[in-house]
Amino acid sequence: MHPDDPDDQKLTNARPTTLPGDAASTERTIGRHRAPEPPRRPLLGSTPVRVALATGVTCCLSLVAVATARGSEDTPRTVEPLAEAVADRAAIAEERASRSLDRDAAPARILPSPTATPTPAHTAERKAPKKPVKPRRPRPVAGLDQAQMDNAKIIVDVGLEMKMPRRALVVALSTAMQESNLYNLASAVLPESFEYANQGSGSDHDSVGLFQQRPSSGWGTVAQLMRPSYAARAFYSALNEIPGWQDMSVTAAAQAVQISAYPDAYAQHEDRATTVVAALTT
Repeated sequence: MHPDDPDDQKLTNARPTTLPGDAASTERTIGRHRAPEPPRRPLLGSTPVRVALATGVTCCLSLVAVATARGSEDTPRTVEPLAEAVADRAAIAEERASRSLDRDAAPARILPSPTATPTPAHTAERKAPKKPVKPRRPRPVAGLDQAQMDNAKIIVDVGLEMKMPRRALVVALSTAMQESNLYNLASAVLPESFEYANQGSGSDHDSVGLFQQRPSSGWGTVAQLMRPSYAARAFYSALNEIPGWQDMSVTAAAQAVQISAYPDAYAQHEDRATTVVAALTT
């Protein structure tokens, strides 16, 4: 039979008689007219494989470079320039910060309030408003209570302000001790007098205040006479109008001003008045 006969080729393909491992058998199995298999591409010829391989190589090189940079003992020349550069930049930054007015404060530092303005201690003390000093209240003497002693001080202070002699102060205190017991009294006859500061009331006509002066006699208004300082000034002014009062007894001088129904009553207060004047003028 001719080798090119189609029936012969079909028989040969259907019934191989040789083992696959035999080279000649393999050639007969393939056949002369069968299309040969396409050649297989090598593994490294694939594009994805080459990309992956290049990436891995790059990573390995990077790791080697990092390890080399960290090995200060093996490559001191590579690390030293970097450290020097960092140190130089830190020094420049520190110098710039120490001269900058706008630098940020350290986290541990507490910044003052934006509205607060630092003030030197001596300036703050100089500008601080001074609290008004209350006048020192005199210590009571001669059996007086604090209210009586306060009123006595007003009478003495007004006399000193008016340049009155010491004897005038004793006359004034003796008079007030007799007239009101050194209390600023209102009058039951004058309801208006209770509208002002008072320390009790009297009932001797319309007499009011420390010296029991009467508004109806021209001493002043009720409001004026209820002020201890005004009443004391009115008394000293009237005493100054009496000729030779300096040579009179305390009783005579007081009576010349007050025109009292009991002119001899003032003398009993002279010693106490002298003690109070001494306490308030020393």
